[in-house]
Amino acid sequence: MATQPLTVSDPEGQPIGYVVGGSLQSTLRVRLTVPPQTIQEGSFVTIRSGNWQFYGTVVDLQLGATDPRFADEPSEARLPRGLVDLLHGQTLYTNLEVLPKLMAEIGPEPGTPDYEAWRSEHPEGGRIMSVRTVPLHHATVRLAGAGDVAEIFGEPSERNFVLGYTREQGHPIPIDLEKFVQRSAGIFGATGTGKSFLTRMILAGLIKYDQASVLVFDMHNEYGYDDIASDTREPVIGLRTKFPAKVRVVGLGQDTRIHGRTPDFNLVLAERDLEPEDIEMLTRELNLKETTPTTLAALVQSFGDRWFHEFRQMEVGAEETDENGKKVPAPNSVAYWANSVGTNVMAAEGLHNKLRRLFEKPYILPDPPEGATIQQVIKSLEAGQHVVLSFGKFESDLDYLLVTNVLTRHIREAWVRKTEAYRADKSKNPPPRPLVIVLEEAHKLLNRDLAAQTTFSTIAREMRKYFVTLLVVDQRPSQIYDEVMSQLGTRISGWLGDESDIHAVLSGLADRDQLRGMLTHLQPREEVLVMGWGMPMAIPIRSRRYDERFWNEVLGKTDLSIEEGLQKLGF
Repeated sequence: MATQPLTVSDPEGQPIGYVVGGSLQSTLRVRLTVPPQTIQEGSFVTIRSGNWQFYGTVVDLQLGATDPRFADEPSEARLPRGLVDLLHGQTLYTNLEVLPKLMAEIGPEPGTPDYEAWRSEHPEGGRIMSVRTVPLHHATVRLAGAGDVAEIFGEPSERNFVLGYTREQGHPIPIDLEKFVQRSAGIFGATGTGKSFLTRMILAGLIKYDQASVLVFDMHNEYGYDDIASDTREPVIGLRTKFPAKVRVVGLGQDTRIHGRTPDFNLVLAERDLEPEDIEMLTRELNLKETTPTTLAALVQSFGDRWFHEFRQMEVGAEETDENGKKVPAPNSVAYWANSVGTNVMAAEGLHNKLRRLFEKPYILPDPPEGATIQQVIKSLEAGQHVVLSFGKFESDLDYLLVTNVLTRHIREAWVRKTEAYRADKSKNPPPRPLVIVLEEAHKLLNRDLAAQTTFSTIAREMRKYFVTLLVVDQRPSQIYDEVMSQLGTRISGWLGDESDIHAVLSGLADRDQLRGMLTHLQPREEVLVMGWGMPMAIPIRSRRYDERFWNEVLGKTDLSIEEGLQKLGF
């Protein structure tokens, strides 16, 4: 096949090159027949070869030359324009590295007798499958058109929620929300890349789709009510504003207000809600000693589920004088209890001093008022509502670690019970409603030191079969435990500047070496790489903007003018 001179092609439908080599195990080499500036890394392309169509992404562009002398010496100033054009089309060229991911049998050309015969044998068309072979030499390569994109990613709908658009042609790229909630997922990106906005958009899609409940641990009070963007100072619409009947904002602690507004109800923890493992999880925050588990076990043995309340009432150093005039521990002292059960007094008093930070928390009460308990949150989620737990003024890591773990542990127990009842008798018990738990700053709960002690690592590993998954949002994925990262099905990542974070996001994924280039070359804002379980193939996209247009598209335009309203009514 003769080398073709470069020509500017139509951006969609016209050939951009032809296959000149490659392998199934790596990438295909494509000789470009259009100027290289018209093609970008991450472009979605199709390759027609016989009765098959291949789908892949451009992962690299490489300059080449049949004669190195012409590459080394500029010719534009000493040769006529026509010769320069021929030179750049034949002797000097550009190759694409294309990563093929999918293939489909599409049959002969439509309108031919062979096509009609093939169509009768394949009334629903050829099925799409993972790539298993390679196209022929000189197979034609095109930029994917709107029909190709829809064929692979699906048509936009409530279930197929549009995350963004292809960067060159602006074709919508949806994500299958039904698949998305079946496994835990992650949203990553350096600070300032728009993770929170992207998370809001996905949550809006999940709430609109309404096939799963969402629990958001809103550490910085961003998701429920309207807010102001910290960088642009522009207003940011809250989920409660757009879904007033579906979203409940819950404030942590009695009398807590969020942005000056009263939440739907306030959550407080009952003392009996706390268990020893919740305390052990706070080892680093409270600087607990290795004797802590032994002391906690003795407290539970002495007082059962009232251990926290009883320990809270004790005093350190309280003494009284016995009948011999000798100072001894008073009955309400930590030392008196420790001596009575044979545990170490210094260890018990040290633990009491460390737990004083928890004893002073106003959101931990002996008997919470009805309607302000963990059970109220669980009932809301089971009823199909979506809960945003705003931490209000309790924004310390200690508050976040304790409350999220305690609440999630109770939720896990409730969903396991409902799932087991459903499996025992499906005729009497409905399946539990799928639940997505959203964790911001996930590395604080899922790092190597804490992951084994929190409920969240269990959810990431095992809770999929109990209809509960995580959506972790973080700027430092390298600090999340490897075992948890390996369980994340769908990964959506903006620009990351740290090499260890890039490695962490791509860990466990096939073709991670090829995907790395696309990830590192993203724009700092409004571009993300979507990959993993929820997507047929990895693709970089320009994400949607979180603005009024987005809400009009999600909810339908409701602010009609009088003239538009009359026209809609037929007047």
